[in-house]
Amino acid sequence: MFLGQAQVAGGAQNPLLGILPLILIFFVFYFLLILPQQKKQKQHNKMLSEIKEGDKITTVELKEGVKVDFVRNAIAHIKRENTPEK
Repeated sequence: MFLGQAQVAGGAQNPLLGILPLILIFFVFYFLLILPQQKKQKQHNKMLSEIKEGDKITTVELKEGVKVDFVRNAIAHIKRENTPEK
């Protein structure tokens, strides 16, 4: 009879305690991976929206004097006079 009582007591745990580790893992992933990526994407979109004609951008050098058209999303960095180069 003692074993039956122990099984009932062990099975009566709160089901939320079993889900708690999964919830904690989700929050860790959110704050370490998702949130910084969203912030970086917002900064990149802001940089792209501020591009104007005549800005110098960082690209691969093909040949001197060659002009190339780029898709806006392919631009990683804008060279400005007052900011240091990366």
